[in-house]
Amino acid sequence: MYDYLVVGAGLYGSIFAYEAHKKGKKVLVIDKRNHLGGNLYTKKIEGINVHIYGAHIFHTSSETVWQYINQFLSFNNYINSPLANYKGEIYNLPFNMNTFSKMWGITKPSEAKQIIEQQRKDYYKDNPKNLEEQAINLVGTDIYEKLVKGYTEKQWGKSCQELLPYIIKRLPVRFTYNNNYFNDKYQGIPVGGYTQLFDQLLEGIDVILNVDYLKDKDNFDKLAKKVLYTGPIDLFYNYQLGKLDYRSLYFEQKVVNVDNYQGNAVINYTDRETPYTRIIEHKHFEFVESNKTVITKEYPCDYTGENEPYYPINDSNNNQVYESYNKKASQETKYLFGGRLAEYKYYNMDDIIEKVLILVQNELG
Repeated sequence: MYDYLVVGAGLYGSIFAYEAHKKGKKVLVIDKRNHLGGNLYTKKIEGINVHIYGAHIFHTSSETVWQYINQFLSFNNYINSPLANYKGEIYNLPFNMNTFSKMWGITKPSEAKQIIEQQRKDYYKDNPKNLEEQAINLVGTDIYEKLVKGYTEKQWGKSCQELLPYIIKRLPVRFTYNNNYFNDKYQGIPVGGYTQLFDQLLEGIDVILNVDYLKDKDNFDKLAKKVLYTGPIDLFYNYQLGKLDYRSLYFEQKVVNVDNYQGNAVINYTDRETPYTRIIEHKHFEFVESNKTVITKEYPCDYTGENEPYYPINDSNNNQVYESYNKKASQETKYLFGGRLAEYKYYNMDDIIEKVLILVQNELG
């Protein structure tokens, strides 16, 4: 008999398991994949730590979170400075003076503000009905057409005129020549990749991989007094109250026989015609010297139930369905729920750490 069965060996489940084990609890961790780490899993290919499920850059402004994660990992000084490729034109992200200088041939913040304000004023809508109107309200037509429209339509699989305005509540615009994507105090990539984190968190804890909890739920439940479930909450309840919608991704990975493929870790492709949203070149995360490189093309796609659910679609209908599941879950005594899929909310890594440490305090003291 275990004290806790943890379903999911991602960041949330693994930290909870670590903390419970540290407090003398007997823990079993299971996962349907053949590896630890969930979407943070990194695999060494040609001497390069490849982010198998897309780029994961750690960033936080929380001193508590930063100190916690540094117990296990050393971080390099990687600064996230993605680029946008619009039909061969290269722009800096987030939108800043380097972007505006390239787009309009200007050099001063006052010039950029004047252009954006004029475009906003020409097309402004008091109550934007869709994402297109909301985006133009925020950044004007040029930025929207070149750097927002195509990328967003690929990401969500719909026209911006069909998408609800809530998706883009704001767009970061900087009137400085600063290409640092994040405003957080701390950021970086773990030296040696993320997989080592999970080896440390789960050291001395029983782990079973390649098993589907829900296909043998009754037998797994018998193994422990309590269960922490980190998978999709609607699937846990067998869709009794309706299905939740997600967007998914698939990845096309390739070893290329050049030492430098694109000159940057992340380049977004913002035109509608290019089928993928971005190319990741993994060696630039850790400044690896090699005469080969590994790239990953990232393709958004519909969630079918057979592929992985990545992005919750938090519109009013889905949120209402989730709240009904959340109400049901809150009445459980044997089961705990946590993480991106169980809470139907996209979380950054520092959010996950904060959330699970709250659960640890409430559950374990």
